[in-house]
Amino acid sequence: MRRIFVVLAAFAAAAAAQDYPARPVHITVPYTPGTGADILARVLGPKLAERWRSAVVVENRVGATGNIGTEYVAKAASDGYTLLFTATSFGTNPALSRTLPFDPVKSFAPVVLAATSSLAVIVHPQVPAKSLREFIALARSEPGKLHYSSPGNGGPQHLAMELLKLEAGIDLVHVPYKGAGGALTDLIGGHVQAMISALQTVAPHVQSGKLRMLAVMSDERSPAFPEVPTAKEQGLPELEVETWYGLFSPAGTPQVIIQKINSDVNELLKDAAIREMLSRQGMTAAGGAPERFGELVKQELARWTRVVDAAGIKAD
Repeated sequence: MRRIFVVLAAFAAAAAAQDYPARPVHITVPYTPGTGADILARVLGPKLAERWRSAVVVENRVGATGNIGTEYVAKAASDGYTLLFTATSFGTNPALSRTLPFDPVKSFAPVVLAATSSLAVIVHPQVPAKSLREFIALARSEPGKLHYSSPGNGGPQHLAMELLKLEAGIDLVHVPYKGAGGALTDLIGGHVQAMISALQTVAPHVQSGKLRMLAVMSDERSPAFPEVPTAKEQGLPELEVETWYGLFSPAGTPQVIIQKINSDVNELLKDAAIREMLSRQGMTAAGGAPERFGELVKQELARWTRVVDAAGIKAD
């Protein structure tokens, strides 16, 4: 009898996937319009609607560094009709607050890693360091004298610099700002000496000579700055940090539906026009199996918990 129930359940799940989607799919973006996750969701959403011949609605539910929209999806029905398009803060927020109203692993089913973008270590030109190695040597010779800016306490850029401090054994002073604009302006003005930022954000200022790029934190060199080595090339293999963007469904969503969404997004990410659009935004199309994305999330959670604990960082 149990075997019959299992077979019937399998047939029911397969039928659900074949009919999916039978009504509009809602993609929740827990950030403001114009952010990386929002841009990606609004590029892929209409393309998925074309493939599925069904409406795909992108909704911004902002607040609490992404936690409000994330909680909304965590509590939604596990049927594939409410999805979460999120980014790196999905992995950093749980490290900063251990009392979130959802579990980043147990409350969600990873669907697909959509794209990544590079971070870069940047300094003001007056800093006498031409490479990351030289910057580390300088910081070691002057502990606590160099200041770095970030768009805010507990953000990915802040935590990435704290990871650099931890791995290199250096002492830098954090100067948090209320957004990337002020952090970047004061770095260009020489009021702080260093910063970690999205590569596409600082690229014009590096090209104009207003800032100097010491390293990219991706696995490979950036095609936009092929002369700039990775942190790994400069002796810091643990300093591979990228901003990532991905799609989740509530835990318990039938695997056949997750596989269908994953397959369709992977096909879209092969499209040359989409890849070119992402490249203009400083992003690289990713893709891959749901399991690959799930492993990345677990690694991110472990890494940022270690960094937050070591640095004693508290959420604002």
